[in-house]
Amino acid sequence: MSIDVRREGRVALLTVNRPEVLNALSTEILEELHSEILDLSRDASVGAIVLTGAGDRAFIAGADIAELATKTPLEARAYGELGQDVAHRLETMRKPTIAAVNGYALGGGCEMALACDIRLCSENAVFGQPEVNLGIMPGWGGTQRLARTTSLGFAKEVILTGRMVPAQEAFDRGLVQAVCPQDELVPKALAMAAEIASKSPVAVSYAKEATNRALHGDLGANFVHEVDLFAILFSTEDAKEGLQAFTEKRSARFIGK
Repeated sequence: MSIDVRREGRVALLTVNRPEVLNALSTEILEELHSEILDLSRDASVGAIVLTGAGDRAFIAGADIAELATKTPLEARAYGELGQDVAHRLETMRKPTIAAVNGYALGGGCEMALACDIRLCSENAVFGQPEVNLGIMPGWGGTQRLARTTSLGFAKEVILTGRMVPAQEAFDRGLVQAVCPQDELVPKALAMAAEIASKSPVAVSYAKEATNRALHGDLGANFVHEVDLFAILFSTEDAKEGLQAFTEKRSARFIGK
């Protein structure tokens, strides 16, 4: 198995474990990653997920280039669709996802980080979409998510030049939410995930769903969707418990219903 899963309370740490190839994603590894994410998305005992890579050199260095070089157009399309499916699952699953980027996040690795709700990185992290250097282009959502996460001009510059983006610039551009020493990265990500997982699972999932709509669709319709979700939450046990706990000056005990 090249995907390791470790539980810490209500947090799942998902690690791509192929450090000998900088955690590159082959079709087999992508399928394994997709399966693990799907299982975690269905597990009520998991409140948040942290995605990282094994070793101290790479988060995910990208796709498996040796495998890519052998693909026909139809095989490349299937590979692209699989990568998009994994990224889409990270982005839209009800549970929050945090990328702990510990080194290179290039090509497909950058795209997987972009699909996570929150990105933290180590000081040696490097981001990029260098596909044009190989005569190809991003295919797992990078052209869309990088522009939506940062800005259209910055995304075009990075994608069209294929250049690397160091950690501090990634932070300055809004690509990541924090930069920290490498030995503090995963503990910081796990602590943030644990904080999120301590909240109402229903409220967190609805808040994620509404926020995901912020950069697309009709603004008026998004406001309506937001207030619909806001109202529905008042039918839940978690909302009753949270509001009562606040008035009673005690910690809430959420049950996810």
